[in-house]
Amino acid sequence: MENKLVAVELNESAHQYEIKIGHDLLDQSGIWAKKCLSANTKKIVIVSNAKIFRLYGAIVQNSLEKSGFDVSIWLMKDGEKHKNLRSAETLLKFLSTNQITRTDAVVGLGGGVVGDLAGFAAAVFQRGIAFLQIPTTFLAMIDSSVGGKTAVNTEFGKNLIGSFHQPNGVLIDVSVLQTLEKREITAGFCEAVKQGAIADQRLFDQTAEFLKSYPVKNFKKFHSQPDFIKDLCSLIAAQVSFKAQIVQGDEKENSARSDGKSRKILNFGHTLAHALEKVTEYKYFKHGEAVGYGIIFAAELSKRLDIFDNNELNLLCDVVHRAGELPSTKSINLEQVFAAFKHDKKTVGQSLQWILLESIGKPKIVTDRDISNSTVQQTLEKVLHS
Repeated sequence: MENKLVAVELNESAHQYEIKIGHDLLDQSGIWAKKCLSANTKKIVIVSNAKIFRLYGAIVQNSLEKSGFDVSIWLMKDGEKHKNLRSAETLLKFLSTNQITRTDAVVGLGGGVVGDLAGFAAAVFQRGIAFLQIPTTFLAMIDSSVGGKTAVNTEFGKNLIGSFHQPNGVLIDVSVLQTLEKREITAGFCEAVKQGAIADQRLFDQTAEFLKSYPVKNFKKFHSQPDFIKDLCSLIAAQVSFKAQIVQGDEKENSARSDGKSRKILNFGHTLAHALEKVTEYKYFKHGEAVGYGIIFAAELSKRLDIFDNNELNLLCDVVHRAGELPSTKSINLEQVFAAFKHDKKTVGQSLQWILLESIGKPKIVTDRDISNSTVQQTLEKVLHS
């Protein structure tokens, strides 16, 4: 099967890189890295976690070493709660101890947590070194590996300490998705639905039809079917192309922009998602699961403001549910969730900016000055407790 390539060209930072998408690509990691990195790159640090490295670390390490790189390994603990300043400091110390230089590189092998932490360390170590992404979850493939946002979580909010640091390349091997647990698949498809909802009818329909043709509950079984692999690569390429287009037009999320092509629209569903993750101490939800609730919440809020049609609301909720079952929210304290909104990084000039919908493919940025607290609280009650 022919591999798919998505080019990302960033005018603001004069940086460009390529996203390679295909099947059984990990054993080509070394050749790929050679093309992405400087001829002066000698050392590579693979950042991963024990579970992912046990599955795929050896094949990536061996391929990099065959291409002449001196490879060392740093493994973090698994889970969103470990994407923090303490882990970042430990990784930075490892880079220093191993005498990594400005011409060397970091490779993030794992999901969004690994990629964010590895990218953040690469961004701040010696004021920035090269960084490669090899995402191993569906969510990371279509979202966090693309666009250059890197960050860590703190007690006062998610991703509030970070940097824009674009990768030198992204390698997406869909064969690794065979080993994902069902919750991770659901999390990834919630993010895919989010992007379809804000992109256009075409991407939304492509995502919806994929979920209809290949139900998440049987996801692993489909990997033996060539048509499934072809359709999966096409969907990932379409998702990645949409995000790349937005990033290329607004690389660093200009705070003054409020149009439908602003990078801010990628935060659709994330205001509630980040609040849910914060109040549960990043231990209860997969990120995409929280986004699933965030999509439904933002769509319901849009309907209550009379800017979103009820039929489209029902359609969107139906597609979210195709992505799989979400964890119960019956016991979550709504007052804590509401309070967490105040720490959201989408606040501009003391006003929180909500990403809502006027229709599928037509996002709208609305400030909280235009939404009453009672409307938000009633919507929370319906989405999380009904």
